[in-house]
Amino acid sequence: MTRRLASLTATVAVLTGALVTGAGVRQAVRTSRAPALLTEGIAASPCAPQDVIIVPAHREVRYDDGTSTLLTGSGPGPAGAAGTGPASTCAAAGVAASRGWLAAGSVPGTNPATRSMAQRALLDLHLSTRPDGAVVAGWYPGWDYAWPRDSSWVAVALAVTGHDADAVRVLTFLQREQSRHGTWAARYQPGGGPVRDGRPVELDAVGWVPWAVWSWYQAGHQASRRAGDRDWARQELSRLWPMVSAAAGAAEQSLSPGGLPAAATDYWEDGTQVTLGTAAPLLTGLRAASDIASALGRAQAAQRWADDAARLATAIQASFGCYGFNRLPDDSSGPDASVTFLGPPFGPGGAALDRAEDAAERGLTLPGGGLLPGADWPGNTTMAWTAETAFFALFDASTGENGRAAALLSWLAAHRTPLGALPEQVTAAGQPASVAPLAWTDAAVLLALSAQAHRLPVTPVPPGGQPPAAGGCLLPPLSVVGR
Repeated sequence: MTRRLASLTATVAVLTGALVTGAGVRQAVRTSRAPALLTEGIAASPCAPQDVIIVPAHREVRYDDGTSTLLTGSGPGPAGAAGTGPASTCAAAGVAASRGWLAAGSVPGTNPATRSMAQRALLDLHLSTRPDGAVVAGWYPGWDYAWPRDSSWVAVALAVTGHDADAVRVLTFLQREQSRHGTWAARYQPGGGPVRDGRPVELDAVGWVPWAVWSWYQAGHQASRRAGDRDWARQELSRLWPMVSAAAGAAEQSLSPGGLPAAATDYWEDGTQVTLGTAAPLLTGLRAASDIASALGRAQAAQRWADDAARLATAIQASFGCYGFNRLPDDSSGPDASVTFLGPPFGPGGAALDRAEDAAERGLTLPGGGLLPGADWPGNTTMAWTAETAFFALFDASTGENGRAAALLSWLAAHRTPLGALPEQVTAAGQPASVAPLAWTDAAVLLALSAQAHRLPVTPVPPGGQPPAAGGCLLPPLSVVGR
């Protein structure tokens, strides 16, 4: 399967005339030069539905409605698509299977545009989730790996939209790949095994994965009750518990005497330091681990992770909080999209966080719409990033700011590729750019759309785990950072 994936990504690179190394492509999107659209979307191979056809940019093709199957004669299409249409026997079976999968869950959205966006996001995630549970982040060299962070969000999005078995498959892949230290590598080959390119462990995974398991359990428990199998979700939770416990242990080990985690690489993948992008997911993960332990009757573990969560919450408030929840735990940095990781559905939030999120959303919004990852973003500051835009939509939808959430989601729906895929970036001119689809964006958009329809479960604060009310810095910021 890995060999086949390599062949497919090589094919799209040749078709677009851009055969470069993954590192080279990733570096290109961080420069001041606006990146081009690299891929238009993905499609299922009609007679081999687990194979993925990568559609190069600017190809005039279209799907059979409600599927990932390209219609015959809809345009030149990518290599291998010609002559295979829904009229063929195997294509008809693929179309039926795709529509059946959609019908088994829910498609969120408040209007035709956002429902169309949700449907394509779901189908793209279904195709990007490989048989072994690996989630391919994007179908282009440099993106064609499974990041634990992205995979965790995808598992939650699949669970929330009613695709519980697919979510379990993703979580099981993460369990197989977890190291004996409880951590995960930065990224993995779709067929399994870490990508050994010198990238350090990205510590936020030990928070995201327990949150994903907890969120899946909330959705899976309800699904199993509806199906009359009250034990299924609990049995799966017990099977996933060793992974959750090991991840929470790794989070605990990372905490400094001051309570914040050690310096690490976060989702920016830009250096190693103490950031809110790591601290916030670890707080959510410890709270999730404590609640999972309680559900499984493991009182000692539940108290242990609750105590760790309380210590970390106090440190976050005492450092990041007293400076407005910026990217770094001092006043030298500006806002970061990770401020949204502290509020619903990840945690209860509060008035101070609402003010910080509001300031960050306003400060990071670009003139043409969409948001930057942060005020200190080192790359092109005219390019909007879709995942970060969706983070704010999720926060807004989860805190009752429905108008703001709807505006962000409508902007995302209007800036997809012609094939309907959500791209990683959008240019100042409003054109989709980089890879499409991007799995993390798909997941974040689906969660935001779901939060518009109903309140998503919020990771609970264990008894005694709420930090003190904001009221000044409780710890010297320089000693917290460890300089």
